[in-house]
This record gives sequence, C-alpha cells and structure tokens, in this order.
Amino acid sequence: MREEILEKIIGRAAPIFGMDPADITEATKFEDCNAKSAHISQITTFLEDEFDIEIPFMNFRRQKTFGEAADFVQELIEDN
Repeated sequence: MREEILEKIIGRAAPIFGMDPADITEATKFEDCNAKSAHISQITTFLEDEFDIEIPFMNFRRQKTFGEAADFVQELIEDN
C-alpha cells in the first residue's frame, strides 16, 4: 500500500514541480522542489480523491520528504 501511495504522490507532484518522476524518490524533500502551499494543496486534494480520505493540510505540510508523506497518508488510510 505504501508503494502505491508513494507512486501516486510522485506521479501528481512531478508535473506540479516540473520534474521527471524518475528524479523523485522517497528521500526527496518537498523544500528541494520549492514546494509552496498551493502545490501541497493540489497534492492533498488529489490524494483525498484517490483514497477517499480527508488529509489535514497542515499536518501533511509538516512532512519533510515524499517518503514521510507516504507514511502519513498510509496511517490515515489505516485509521479510516
């Protein structure tokens, strides 16, 4: 499940940040992608639709890497 979540995050984030998905790993930091609130909002909205969950924006925003974000979303799915 975590791999699927990570793939979806990367797949959505790559075009937002103008990057090749192959250049993004779970260790990639959002700040290295110059992530702004609007970018994070687009990612969380996409994930909410994909997994039918509610993602607290500010908590998601605190995740430093793509891997941490995947872990966070997985916890939300498991708790749902």
